[in-house]
Amino acid sequence: MARVSAVLVYVVQDDKVLLLHRNKEPNLGLWIAPGGKIELHESPREAAFRELREETGLVADELTWRGLCTEVSPRPEWQWMLFIYVASRVHGRLQEDPREGRLAWVDLDVYLRELDIPEADRIFAPVILENSDRGMIEAKFTYDGDLRLIAWEFY
Repeated sequence: MARVSAVLVYVVQDDKVLLLHRNKEPNLGLWIAPGGKIELHESPREAAFRELREETGLVADELTWRGLCTEVSPRPEWQWMLFIYVASRVHGRLQEDPREGRLAWVDLDVYLRELDIPEADRIFAPVILENSDRGMIEAKFTYDGDLRLIAWEFY
């Protein structure tokens, strides 16, 4: 199976981040940034705008590309390339897509330290959200056959 290209969009306003509590795989039961797979005709940026609108009802005024994370494992169905964006200005009316999960504005500190989130997100999200002066990040996360995170590195 080929690597899956996907986007995540962190919407940050007033020290809060908009998160989705997933009700389906992958990441069932975990809190994640809105996002999804890049369609064949799209650039990552186009997919980020579309996914944000589809999953939240919000339209970003602008997006800042903050990171590229690769997730690999021995399992052919777990090969991901994640383009990560941040939006600080959005407009529209917040509207959940019940197929995806429940939306909530969460304090950044609570998100980064207390919520059930994917292991890789717990590592890269603070760099993306708290260290904006660092610029772009690139990271690789390696999982074992049971999808346990076993190694990571930033470049």
